[in-house]
Amino acid sequence: MKNWSYLLVFVLLLSCKSKAVLVDTNTTKDDSANEKIMSSKKIIQNHYDNKNEFSTLYIRSSAKYKDDNQSQNVSAEIKIKKDEKILVSIRFLGITMAKALITPSQVKYYEKINGTYFEGDYQSLSQWLGTDLDFIKIQNMLLGEPIDDMTKANYTTVSIDKFYKLNNIENNTEKSFSFETEKYLLKKQQIVQAEKQRMFEVNYSNFQEYTNSILPSNLFINAVQKKGKTVISIDYNSITLNEDLSFPYSVPNGYDRIFIK
Repeated sequence: MKNWSYLLVFVLLLSCKSKAVLVDTNTTKDDSANEKIMSSKKIIQNHYDNKNEFSTLYIRSSAKYKDDNQSQNVSAEIKIKKDEKILVSIRFLGITMAKALITPSQVKYYEKINGTYFEGDYQSLSQWLGTDLDFIKIQNMLLGEPIDDMTKANYTTVSIDKFYKLNNIENNTEKSFSFETEKYLLKKQQIVQAEKQRMFEVNYSNFQEYTNSILPSNLFINAVQKKGKTVISIDYNSITLNEDLSFPYSVPNGYDRIFIK
């Protein structure tokens, strides 16, 4: 996988001096600050109380990709039919260079530079990116939601300035989710597998409110593996909700199928 478009399509689909206080999942009191720190369960509940109700999303975005060998600036069109499918089109100078169709059962994409296409499930994709992914996790990542269902695990809570950081460690994997304290919007999510030298991180700097939805204005992805580091920043230039969208996808004639090992 040497071409930049492979990882960009897949991921699209995907030092602080402040005082920190570590607490368990119950509401406790920080004696030094003389104030209560909210429990992780309440933080999670408050986050999920934010509405994200829509049938379709149409996102026009610009993206920057950089790895150890190269960098690229492209535009990306993202169409989402909630919980059903995601269509991503990558363009350079107005020309479609790659397109991906993502469903709960399968990932498909083709890219123009080498005239290749891929069709497969999430197992090979997860192994390649270094973290377990499925359709809902990719959709959540694009929507500024936690990749995991946070109601199904226990977390410790760290209070840092205007953020709550929730941590969970299981099976040699550490997951952390940082929420701002005003509306409990997700600001950062990170997965670390130290033994495998893997780290996958998504940051959200800004959000925009719509009718019945709060969506990110951008996201910054940082992925580290033994083979190198990849950074992707995506700016959502415009978002349209609840339009009738088409999801056209077909592999051009003459393209060669590839397999990810």
